[in-house]
Amino acid sequence: MKKIKILIADDHSVVREGLRALLGKVADFDVIAEAADGEEAVRLAGEKKPDVAIVDISMPNVNGIDATRGIHDVSPGTKVLIFTIHENEEYIYQMFASGANGYVLKDAGKNDIIAAVRTIVAGGRFFSPGVSRVIIDEFVRRSRADRGAPAPGKPPLTQRESEILKHIASGLTNAEIAHKLFLSIRTINTHRTNLMHKLDVHNTAGLVRYAMENGLENIGS
Repeated sequence: MKKIKILIADDHSVVREGLRALLGKVADFDVIAEAADGEEAVRLAGEKKPDVAIVDISMPNVNGIDATRGIHDVSPGTKVLIFTIHENEEYIYQMFASGANGYVLKDAGKNDIIAAVRTIVAGGRFFSPGVSRVIIDEFVRRSRADRGAPAPGKPPLTQRESEILKHIASGLTNAEIAHKLFLSIRTINTHRTNLMHKLDVHNTAGLVRYAMENGLENIGS
């Protein structure tokens, strides 16, 4: 029987021990490594090539969002399951952009955690009920928007603004966008500020939400 190889990344040893004990009781699960921070998680993913990495968001050195991108870079075949206490929109949108395959809250029951691992290994996605509500609300808003059209009452974006917004929604930092577009970080900062003012939003989550509502590509790429 081929076992599902699992990496656990959480800065709390009690959480790691609890997950290891739970998953160790499942016949076809094999916890092959543990990491106490995001940097270690990326390194171990590159070395061990797990089928699934269970990753917390709030970790020292490298957080779960950046760790997810790093894990995909060093081990493209690894699925990432976020395991966190955070249920707010901004974290959910950022995890979408980083390429997470599932998002489970730490108050989930053991059956949900096991089901989440099996689901994402099979190529699906798994979300805790509270997270699913946020996603469904976003889908409804997006389905009501005209694909590619500006939101009602908001001015159209320039080609450059649309390009930068796509990269923001894909989870790139200002420095990464500047490097990709051969622009200065200061120029990207200015564009980001102008986008927030033009679209009447106040944070990155608002920009990502606008991009999703208007069908801009590269979400999660």
